[in-house]
Amino acid sequence: MEHGVKQVKQPSKAWSDGPEYITQCPIQPRSNFTYEIIFSTEEGTVWWHAHSDWSRATIHGAIVVLPREGTSHPFPGPDEEEIVILSSWFKRDVMEIYNEAIETGGEPQLSDAFTINGQPGDLYPCSNETTYCLPVPYGKTYLLRIVNAILNEELFFSVAEHNLTIVGTDGAYTKPIITNYIMLTPGQTMDVLLTTNQSPRNYYMAARTFISSPLPFHHGTTTGILQYTNCCHSPFSILQYTSSCNSLLSPLFPTTLPNYKDEAAALTFTRRLRSLASKEYPIDVPKNIDTQIIMTVSLTLLPTPEASCGREIGDRCSASLNNISWVMPYTAILQSYYRHMEQNIFTDDFPDRPPYAYNYTGGNLPSSLSVASQGTKVKVVNYNEAVEIVFQGTNVGGVGDNHPMHLHGYNFYLVGIGLGNFDNETDPKNFNLNDPPYVNTIGVPKNGWAAIRFRATNPGVWFMHCHPEKHITWGMNMVLIVRNGSTAASSILPPPVYMPFC
Repeated sequence: MEHGVKQVKQPSKAWSDGPEYITQCPIQPRSNFTYEIIFSTEEGTVWWHAHSDWSRATIHGAIVVLPREGTSHPFPGPDEEEIVILSSWFKRDVMEIYNEAIETGGEPQLSDAFTINGQPGDLYPCSNETTYCLPVPYGKTYLLRIVNAILNEELFFSVAEHNLTIVGTDGAYTKPIITNYIMLTPGQTMDVLLTTNQSPRNYYMAARTFISSPLPFHHGTTTGILQYTNCCHSPFSILQYTSSCNSLLSPLFPTTLPNYKDEAAALTFTRRLRSLASKEYPIDVPKNIDTQIIMTVSLTLLPTPEASCGREIGDRCSASLNNISWVMPYTAILQSYYRHMEQNIFTDDFPDRPPYAYNYTGGNLPSSLSVASQGTKVKVVNYNEAVEIVFQGTNVGGVGDNHPMHLHGYNFYLVGIGLGNFDNETDPKNFNLNDPPYVNTIGVPKNGWAAIRFRATNPGVWFMHCHPEKHITWGMNMVLIVRNGSTAASSILPPPVYMPFC
């Protein structure tokens, strides 16, 4: 499926989104399925990946959408471009790990390494001779198209001694932001300019986990090398400048790479993002809201005597939105909805508010709040409605975490983000309605909240979920159905004849 592509104005329209049992049945072994895509407003870097169980660990790639013919980037053109994909690497079969976690109800095995363009780097004992290396001459500007395809972790990324200028994220341009590190959630993409203006030697690019919960996490750091050409030769991933160099220089490590649990660095970075909001790239933030959903985002439990979540014996690891842990249906929701056969497949009663009001981010919350209900519940909105969703993080079970929430079928405006409990009276007064970032994935801060807005002009069935795969598996998902408009152009088109069945 195409991550963050709005799927509009095309023959198959919503039928080419891709998540199994949401818009289509799984593609069966020894068969094929053709996705038809027309890009609309996207410009920059997006990506595609499988959306069946945990198969996206190895089935993914970048998509580069260039400016329209006759136009150019809204920033000085780079001398070169490079795709940088950050991924997970496992020694075991990923599906064995997935099935084991499903059977036991516990935390899945952590990845054995992170990789930069397929290589873990020299800080892991497995790829010293094949570490990713980007040779560069002195005095050039590179556009790095960075994709976080990691399965379960958010990442900090930095390049030693070099500033990074962010110019786009999730296929939309941003106001230029100069920084010495970036934070990417799983599913996010960023377009970043880097100028080779430092002393000629080798420099590490490095990425490590950002984690805000007390749960186990991967402690490794993946490295590549920025290598100034005609200077130094090293088995490491290096950014290498072209210049004279008399001896082999070990790569410098980025001292600006934040520590694993630097929550302030993650939130500060996110708050700096702004849409370009220019005459050539205007924005259209809804001002008057038709539908508001306040949605708690929680790690929860399902009582299961034979299971062990690790947090609790006799409970299965679970996750929920508004205290509902998603149950995947046995057939595709879009197909059922289109054919008016939704009975026994899903219900349209996903709540607009949490079932209980409490101090969502408080300590020592009652254990009863950790138990979620289960269901396949969707939220239905009318075509062209202005929608606001406030994601409210919780500290249920003492395992509050940063949650990267992703909505299929839309980019949305991140109009507000903060710590603590969202106040529906005072917090909207500080919303950014002038130049909020236009994204499709956003990290809801630990024990905090994030507010998004969009206009529902893309009819269809759209999956909303936390992007770490284990949270999807545990049920931190829901579906948004946007009804047809009043015209054929604003309605779901018939499905392609080659849709798979289940």
